[in-house]
Amino acid sequence: MQLSQFDYDLPPELIAQTPIEPRHASRLMVLHRATGQISHHTFMDLVDFLSPGDLLIANNSRVMPARLLGQKESGGRVEILLLKRINDLQWEALVGGKRLRPGTVVKIKNQTSQVFETCKVLADLGDARRLIEFAMPIDALLPQLGHVPLPPYIHTALPDPERYQTVFSRVDGSAAAPTAGLHFSPELLLALRDKGVGLDYVTLHIGLDTFKPVTEEQIEQHEIHREFASLTAETAQHINQTKLAGGRVVAVGTTSVRTLETAARGGTLKGDSSTCPWQTVTAIAEETNLFIYPGYNFKAVDVLLTNFHLPKSTLLMLVSAFGGFDFVKQAYQIAMSEKYRFYSFGDAMLIL
Repeated sequence: MQLSQFDYDLPPELIAQTPIEPRHASRLMVLHRATGQISHHTFMDLVDFLSPGDLLIANNSRVMPARLLGQKESGGRVEILLLKRINDLQWEALVGGKRLRPGTVVKIKNQTSQVFETCKVLADLGDARRLIEFAMPIDALLPQLGHVPLPPYIHTALPDPERYQTVFSRVDGSAAAPTAGLHFSPELLLALRDKGVGLDYVTLHIGLDTFKPVTEEQIEQHEIHREFASLTAETAQHINQTKLAGGRVVAVGTTSVRTLETAARGGTLKGDSSTCPWQTVTAIAEETNLFIYPGYNFKAVDVLLTNFHLPKSTLLMLVSAFGGFDFVKQAYQIAMSEKYRFYSFGDAMLIL
């Protein structure tokens, strides 16, 4: 398919800059694939579209306070965004600042602007990416040193950093939030439980490449970024039992979809034939580069809950694969005409 097919013009005022309160008060567009109908609701109405025996699968990854501010020994200002831990001391990072060559030492300031730690640039990884090394393990210091990074299209400060975390975030490792999960509140989770809807978790640590538009005109030539994904044996058992009992697996967000579909292949390196017919998924703990676009045959996911995504993004391609290219394109046009809020703090879409 052509990249241009996944482009659209979004009025800037539709990019949500702040979250809705309470979380479950956002709008919810529902796409009924069986009938081709589109209906409009609030997110709390999600309860009405799920049935006893359905199983929600959400991503419990937590956004790290991975944005670090500092300066070079010469005094130049530096901004570092940690992307991936290589070992106890070394990280792949995105850096902002001038002449950050290998050998450059950066003094990291804590949240009161006092120098607290240092790191050294070890290698230039291309563009703004660098391999950096700290003098000591940084993980335990991040709450004092770091700031929660927001996506580049959000320009309004967030008073409470927890509002960019899901209520079920547990495992540190992401550079961005799994945004479909931001709509869930404790009240909604209790209502779903009372209806008999199950809830379980996978972990996929989101990198900033999730916001990076595809550049190849033939999308099939795009090589998607790798992200660590984990699905435990216990969760796999819950999913397989749900399927056998006739329940639906409801993926909360594209990250959950990629994890579930990777697990349905027995892992990214094992191909489509590794799982038994009566076992939809197997446990995994690996990096996945599964790229889902129209024409993909879904094996695990029955229902998708997602936000409205960036043009030309792999996320939009995945949603188009699940909902149908023409149907999703129609839904996006309607969302813009109905003034839905887009992107991370925006409204949601449920594809049945």
